[in-house]
Amino acid sequence: MTALDLTGLRTRPSQVWGAVRLVPLVREEPVDDLRLSPRAYGDDAVGLVELGRRRGYVSYVPHGLVATWTRDGSPAAAYGTGLSAEPDAAPAATVPLRVHRRMVHREAKDRLRFLPLHLALEGYLALHFGGPSVAWEEWSQQAVRRGLSPRAEEAYTGAAVTGLAEALRVFEIHPGQCGVLLYAADALAAAFVVPHPDDYRALHATLVQDLYGELVHHYATLMPAVPDFLARVPDTGIRTLADLRAAAAEQEDAWARFHDSTMAAGLLEGAYTWRTVYRLGRFTLARFLPRFRPRHENHIGEAVTDDRGRIVYLKTFRLSESQVRRGHLLDRLAAHDWHLADTAAGMGLDEAQLGLRLENAGFGSLLRQDVLDRYRRQRRDRPRC
Repeated sequence: MTALDLTGLRTRPSQVWGAVRLVPLVREEPVDDLRLSPRAYGDDAVGLVELGRRRGYVSYVPHGLVATWTRDGSPAAAYGTGLSAEPDAAPAATVPLRVHRRMVHREAKDRLRFLPLHLALEGYLALHFGGPSVAWEEWSQQAVRRGLSPRAEEAYTGAAVTGLAEALRVFEIHPGQCGVLLYAADALAAAFVVPHPDDYRALHATLVQDLYGELVHHYATLMPAVPDFLARVPDTGIRTLADLRAAAAEQEDAWARFHDSTMAAGLLEGAYTWRTVYRLGRFTLARFLPRFRPRHENHIGEAVTDDRGRIVYLKTFRLSESQVRRGHLLDRLAAHDWHLADTAAGMGLDEAQLGLRLENAGFGSLLRQDVLDRYRRQRRDRPRC
């Protein structure tokens, strides 16, 4: 497990709009031999990604079901439910559905198309997706045969994060800026890094189209405005413009040290498990998962690193506490070959407590109903002090 290393990027003073804080990242030397540019899909925001022969990944399908009922046979997402006497009637209201054959697709010898952030999210959704590695008697037939399929998680688009769109519109883009750390009520929401300043200018506005966790949405909506960064330069000892410049530079350095060691510590000091997805020349595209520590800051993400291990592209997603708990439970089960008694002992719980935690996390269907009922009785009959 390794940490994130943002060597080559310098932190600049933040800008604040309400509860949203953007901290610019400026690259000392832009990367010229890897460039990123957006590909707009227009109104086809609904996406189906075919991950393999029997696996798919659907995103941006609010309150709908994937169907192939349109007149011309193209896939679509249906809004709601309708009744019709015609057995072959198509739904009255649908949304076009764009099909992506793969999460990462090499379009030419020197060109790679991938879906930003979805690499990271699919990695989290696929976490121990196959289910129990051993068919212990406590697991249901669904768990043994289908694993965790289907698996779903919730997220918010940037448009639903209060103040983000306005902040992106009015904030200044620094000279040489190649990235940004986005905070909601000073809780780190996401990190975004690109190789070149021109790439950042082209992609700056796409932050409002990205996905964010529920904590970010709630903090931006419910929390008050955060204080702006203000440099405080004492008038004693300032005699010349050079003295003033040096004092201002010292304030900027102090802010950068505080930010990197305190505000961004949860992201930068965490240990991550990395998985290589694709290699392109001297660059490597990978995604990473955290250790899933409950009651701690946990981020998933994807990155492109160069041949020296430096990050040239980065996009992260902060998991909610409930998502962290689900990842933690799955990791502990997998570490003990999905044996409930051994897993419970390793977590300092009894078997009934673990089973009920699985139910509360949304994994109750993985357990046999009679087993789950027994755990509930044990909790009910347990003596209270």
